[in-house]
Amino acid sequence: MQVRLPAHERKEQILDVALKVFATKGFHESSMNDIAELAGITKPVVYQHFESKRALYLALIDDAGTQMINEITKATVQATSGKLQAEQGTIAFFRWAATDHNRFKFLFDSGTRNDVEFALAVRRVVDNSANVIVPLIAIDLDATHLSTLAHGVVGAIEGVVRYLLDNNIAFDPDVLGKQVADLVWAGLRGVGRETLGD
Repeated sequence: MQVRLPAHERKEQILDVALKVFATKGFHESSMNDIAELAGITKPVVYQHFESKRALYLALIDDAGTQMINEITKATVQATSGKLQAEQGTIAFFRWAATDHNRFKFLFDSGTRNDVEFALAVRRVVDNSANVIVPLIAIDLDATHLSTLAHGVVGAIEGVVRYLLDNNIAFDPDVLGKQVADLVWAGLRGVGRETLGD
């Protein structure tokens, strides 16, 4: 007998279960039946919350991105300098990836970018992440240059985490997060308008 949950709790449960199913089987091989069965509910209950498998997948991209950005924002809000904000934000990203491999891999490394609609959804997440980083870059550059640098920072950090997870390399998120933050911060300090062009 299925337990009756408030709508928001049921939705969160479906998202958590869907993440496991999609991470294991991929989008095309997964079904709403698989998700319903693992959640211990009926398929119509899944459809009450998500109109299709595609809608559920898109919601999962949005949910993973929101969780990641929330972790970064929480970590940086109390920091008193740009350098400390960059450090705390990078460490928060590494902690999030270390404790939630499935969400990181789903978002950045699961073939989501092979589908146009999914790729656009991931791009929105990356753009939102870069938007969080832009205010931390204390360089007198125009908005386009700052956004470009912020996307470079996101790509660099994502690449480091992907390398570690793909190769099953254990890492301390606090130590590595600080090292990468120091690398990025030192690099940003060396950026001048002339190196980007006008």
